[in-house]
Amino acid sequence: MTDLPDDAHLPEEIMWEGRFITAKRRGRWEYVGRARNIGAAVILAIDDAQDGRHVILVDQYRVPLGARCIELPAGLVGDDDAAPVEEPALAAVRELEEETGYRAAHMEEMGRFFSSPGMVSESFTLFRARDLTKVSDGGGIGDEDIVTHRVPLSGLADWIAQKRAEGYAMDVKLLTLLGGMLLES
Repeated sequence: MTDLPDDAHLPEEIMWEGRFITAKRRGRWEYVGRARNIGAAVILAIDDAQDGRHVILVDQYRVPLGARCIELPAGLVGDDDAAPVEEPALAAVRELEEETGYRAAHMEEMGRFFSSPGMVSESFTLFRARDLTKVSDGGGIGDEDIVTHRVPLSGLADWIAQKRAEGYAMDVKLLTLLGGMLLES
């Protein structure tokens, strides 16, 4: 491992803490993390149906962006105060069904990732969902107002471009789907 910066050994200070996020400082660095070390589960759900391969995406309004955002289905792990201990795989199964109405026969863990490591310490565990069955309308719980999209993989880049033109924000995790296309151009 390379040498660490001079202030890496300093204690972490909590500057502010809310129910779900904490603003922190270590030396000269300021960053944000999830309160109570809550993680997230993100689901790459591919529907291999007779009408071709589709990806299941969601959109919902995101206050920090001031816009609806196209995303992979996702949710917090252990965010329920009544049941704060939860396995990420169980959260992935639960969130996929709550948000999209799809149930996966197989949920494969793909690893832990960090979304914006220069500013946020939050991590997520990526899961690939397979053998999907539509069991409900989805839409999230409470007032989440989640819209589900079943998008053909063959037309994904054009679909994203159209949604972007309509004013939607795009979550960086969509690069998991566009990566090959970006390298080819």
